Amino acid sequence: MKKNKEGCDRQTCLVCRLCLPEWLPAIAVQKKHFGCKKGDVLFREGDPVKGIYFLYKGKVKVHKHWDDDKELIVRFAKEGDIVGHRGIGTDLVYPVTATALEPVTVCYFEMDFFNASLKVNHHLLYELMLFYARELQESEKRMRNLAHMPVKGRLANALITLKEKFGYDKDGFIAFPLSRQDLASYIGATYETTFRMLNAMIEENLVAVSGRFITLTNEEKLHLLRKEPF
Repeated sequence: MKKNKEGCDRQTCLVCRLCLPEWLPAIAVQKKHFGCKKGDVLFREGDPVKGIYFLYKGKVKVHKHWDDDKELIVRFAKEGDIVGHRGIGTDLVYPVTATALEPVTVCYFEMDFFNASLKVNHHLLYELMLFYARELQESEKRMRNLAHMPVKGRLANALITLKEKFGYDKDGFIAFPLSRQDLASYIGATYETTFRMLNAMIEENLVAVSGRFITLTNEEKLHLLRKEPF
C-alpha cells in the first residue's frame, strides 16, 4: 500500500460521518489514506491488528483459508464499508484476509485512536454496535446455508445478495464483475459445481452472463430457490 494525499469528503467514511464536529480536527491529524492496486493485500489472516480500514473507493474481498488449498470468501466490501473489524477483540489478530479486487483507496485509523473515538462519539459507537449485530446475523445465516442449503440455492442467494449490495450498471448487469472462482469461493462450492449450476441457470433463463458480469432475468424464481426447504 502507498500513502495517498487524496482528501476526504467526510461522508464516505463512517468515522468522519458520525463523529462530533469537535472531533474532526483530531480525525484530520490521525487518519491516513492509502492506495492499493488490484491484487494487493490490506492485511492477512493471522496478522496482528494494528488498525481498522474504511473503504473510500473500490472493492475488496474478505476471505479465509478453507482446507489446504482453498479459500472461503466471507464477504465483499465496497465504498463506505468497514474492513478489519473482525480482528477487534481480545486476541487482536485478523481472522481473515482482505484483498483488493480493483484499485482501492482506504481510510486507515490506528486502533488506539479508533478506540478513543468510540468512547467520545456515542453515535458512532451505537452505529458500530448495530453493524456488528447485522454481521452476526449474516454470519449465522451463511453457516446454516453452507451446512444445509443445496449449491443451487446458495448460488441463487449469492446472486441476489450481490445485486442488492452493488445494484445494476447502465447495461443492466450487476455492477460487480466476478470471476467464476471467486463466485465458487463465495458460495462454498467447487469451481466445477459452480460452473455447472450457473450454466443450468442460464439454460433455465434465470440469469444471463456476459464475461464476468451477471444479470438476474427471473428474480422471482431465484428467490424461490433460496427459500426452498432444506
